[in-house]
Amino acid sequence: MAQEDDLLSLLGEEEETTEYANASFKTNRVINLHSLESTSAGVLDVKISHRFGTLNRGAYELFGLDNASIRIGTDYGITDQMTIGLGRSSYQKTFDGFVKYKFLRQSKGKKVMPVTAAFLATTAVQSMKWQNPDRENYFSSRMYYTFQLILGRKFNENFSLQVSPTIVHRNLVKTANEAHDVYALAAAGRIKLTKRVAINAEYIYVLPDQLLPGFRNSLSIGFDIETGGHVFQLHFTNSTSMIEPGFITETVETWGNGGIHFGFNVSRVFTVVRPGIQ
Repeated sequence: MAQEDDLLSLLGEEEETTEYANASFKTNRVINLHSLESTSAGVLDVKISHRFGTLNRGAYELFGLDNASIRIGTDYGITDQMTIGLGRSSYQKTFDGFVKYKFLRQSKGKKVMPVTAAFLATTAVQSMKWQNPDRENYFSSRMYYTFQLILGRKFNENFSLQVSPTIVHRNLVKTANEAHDVYALAAAGRIKLTKRVAINAEYIYVLPDQLLPGFRNSLSIGFDIETGGHVFQLHFTNSTSMIEPGFITETVETWGNGGIHFGFNVSRVFTVVRPGIQ
């Protein structure tokens, strides 16, 4: 059999293999949006995210640096295709959790698949004190749910693109003029500048007539900087919240008048379970 393998090798008839695309984005987040990447099996990804106040607050508040919203979260890879996560945001004192499952992987060779596809489901609980504690309030009124399909492709080593049809459900809305179910379409891209630096951008378009006047679509631009086990994401965004119900349905600032938050995400990964080791 060894002689036969050597002969096939000489004849150039080696068995074709499947090559999967990887590192389409530096982490499993673009900026606010989830990227099409997953956390590897057995890996714990600790994330700390900040959004400072807006630049148009002026020098008195150091252009927003005197104020900040923060989210601390952990993501864990159950398998290479399934990631779960939990987090807590200071914005509206919200707890959130998610499950993301990658059911298609971009590949070439023996198995050809032109795109990567993942499904994301999140839930969030707002824990602020009731504005009117004397009336009958329900815990279910604090709940938000998001469902998102992430479709993306790494076109080459330097450019990746994804789109994300999204629905956000809010159990309680402020007025009857707002929709409980909000439909949106998000797009995000990455351009690799050097081996360790990339520029990211994302935009979320919310379909018309679903939210109150004053709402704005979320637009974010930033840089990823990889340093060993850390990834630093520095960016500018008009969204304060760092979870889907917030940055999709509650963005009110505009880039045109300086309503821009400087912010960052810091990601540090730890290998909890090594593959093949029980």
